[in-house]
Amino acid sequence: MATTIDEARVEQFMGRIVVDLGAAITAPLVMLGEQLGLYRAMAHAGPLTSAEIAERAGVRERYVREWLANQAASGYVEHDPATDRYTLPDEHALALADEDSPLYVLGAYGILASVWADEERIAERFRHGEGFGWHEHDPRLFAGTERFFRPGYRAHLVADWIPAFDGLQERLREGATAVDVGCGHGASTVIMAQAFPRSRFLGVDSHEGSIARAREIARDAGLEDRVRFEVAAADAYPGDGYDLVCHFDCLHDMGDPVGAARHARETLRPDGWWMLVEPYAGNSLEENLNPVGRLFYAASTVICTPSSLAQDVALGLGAQAGEARLAAVAAEAGFRRFRRATETPFNLVLEGRP
Repeated sequence: MATTIDEARVEQFMGRIVVDLGAAITAPLVMLGEQLGLYRAMAHAGPLTSAEIAERAGVRERYVREWLANQAASGYVEHDPATDRYTLPDEHALALADEDSPLYVLGAYGILASVWADEERIAERFRHGEGFGWHEHDPRLFAGTERFFRPGYRAHLVADWIPAFDGLQERLREGATAVDVGCGHGASTVIMAQAFPRSRFLGVDSHEGSIARAREIARDAGLEDRVRFEVAAADAYPGDGYDLVCHFDCLHDMGDPVGAARHARETLRPDGWWMLVEPYAGNSLEENLNPVGRLFYAASTVICTPSSLAQDVALGLGAQAGEARLAAVAAEAGFRRFRRATETPFNLVLEGRP
């Protein structure tokens, strides 16, 4: 049968493909901009020539000139044709040059690099059905994840999320015990410990390399007397009677999220808090068909779901589970109360009480 093709629709879709291809091939150039100090050389410096930027960064001008053309075409930097100078707007520098900014995003590019490196092995798992464990990934994933999430935790965890849990801030100020499950390099653990010097914190993760790095970070921050890190599974970490159990952007990665949530409830004090932070999502696919959902579904396909499928139970919850499915996990784990405490454009912050 003959098929009628809508040429306007074809043209529109090909335009989208060109935009996406441009973004994909620009990603390594963004990584070079960070690695070579090009964004830092331009930050808050006003209009600069390619030669001035190259001199500031200590690299060859001809490479910088071509890199700048891509960055200008991408809208990352601005070009003045009258003077042939380039400017990194201060607003863009918050995302590209200032690691202390809550908007800093370059850690995400380390995650992208790890995905490209792992592509062939993940394709094999698609074919044969096995999971792909967190520990199997290219190591750039581990540092990239810390650097991607740390700015948001620094901006919101102490200032917004903890105060949204009735009574928790006061408990931590007075002196509480807390466990940060799936802590990775311990960014969230260290941020809480620095904010609440009377409280003690345990960070646990099943990945030995991440725990080794977390210990280094805690030592460098002078927190070894109040913060410790241990290799442990989410459903078997030591101790009980905790005032606070946290799962930051990790429950959906676990093979048995119900078991992990149940262990959190069993190790909490009767008046304790479970803080569950998950990627922002609606409860249906249609609600998540947007740029944020696109990003999180992609990460879920190549990182989160394969990680879950590599573990016991292998539930495969996914990074876009949504509040309703997370509430069902909490209920099955035995939490009597569960609510949305607050949110950001990228996070659901949920409170469970035993």
